[in-house]
Amino acid sequence: MSRRPGHVTSGPYAPPVPRTTTEVTSADGARIYTETHGPEGAPAVVLAHGWTCSTAFWAPVVRDLAADHKVVVYDQRGHGRSPATGPAGYGTTALADDLVAVLEATLGPDERAVVGGHSMGGMTIMAAAERPELRARAAAAMLCSTGCAGLPAASQVFPFRSEGARRLAHRLLLGSRSPLGPVSPLTRRALKYATMGPDATPEQVEACARIVHACPTAVRARWGNVLSVLELTGGVSRLEVPTVVLAGSADRLTPPVQSRRLASVLPDFQGLTELPGKGHMTPIEDPGAVAGLLRELVRDHLRPTADRPATAPAGAAVPAQQTAQKAAQNAAQETGQAAGETAQEKEKTT
Repeated sequence: MSRRPGHVTSGPYAPPVPRTTTEVTSADGARIYTETHGPEGAPAVVLAHGWTCSTAFWAPVVRDLAADHKVVVYDQRGHGRSPATGPAGYGTTALADDLVAVLEATLGPDERAVVGGHSMGGMTIMAAAERPELRARAAAAMLCSTGCAGLPAASQVFPFRSEGARRLAHRLLLGSRSPLGPVSPLTRRALKYATMGPDATPEQVEACARIVHACPTAVRARWGNVLSVLELTGGVSRLEVPTVVLAGSADRLTPPVQSRRLASVLPDFQGLTELPGKGHMTPIEDPGAVAGLLRELVRDHLRPTADRPATAPAGAAVPAQQTAQKAAQNAAQETGQAAGETAQEKEKTT
């Protein structure tokens, strides 16, 4: 594992030094680079990053949590310091296998953890929902800036009115093998538009650009093709652990409609937090909010407490039942609107 991930090397977005590193072997023999931060014996949090990212993406969240939590992060296969596999090694089964392998290798015999996933990392948790290892190990979950199905049609990087046009454009984007080239003013602007909110700082954009540009082109395309046909609604409906959902209101890749749909399907939904003006890269754009939700999950579901708070998680979260009902209504309305737009477009072409 000699290839090092790209990332900034100073400031709050630089990765902290781990307490230990481990090479975990997945079910098909894939090698998964894993880091453990924070004190042994502290409440555990296991984090899975998203498409084109690496362990470095969690740096500011790890810095926040590691003072009093055991934090495990790992590079998804082909990302960061985890070697790429052959073409057959990409899919939702591989995502689930790798997460289960990391949980089994880094947690003690009876140890449980709060699991969190950003984007493809959230999809990883959904893919593993029925695995007995996840059910035994996960005390609670956070799904961050993610979705379970229909990503190309829902995305707004190319905000075409036609659902068909959006679907085609985003599938081409996800599966593209075009090299991103060096980080430059032009590529920073493009990355910020596609993945971040309008208030993202230059330091945040630089941190994300370094990470994303370090992802190998073939790996980016292979995982992008997996995401373009993703269907994990069944997995979401069987994720039977307390789960919070977090979204950026300005997310173009997985717009908030995706999070509302998750809220309407999750069996133990604990609340939806929408961060105003934040984009897709929420763990870097607002690490305090992400770490805060994880801390609350640890407090409520890992640490025994005499009286748990009656309110939903901090931030913009609302009570789970109310949010779930509203989410279902919004999803139904948006589905109806999309069908109406498609019908109007057909009428115009006849």
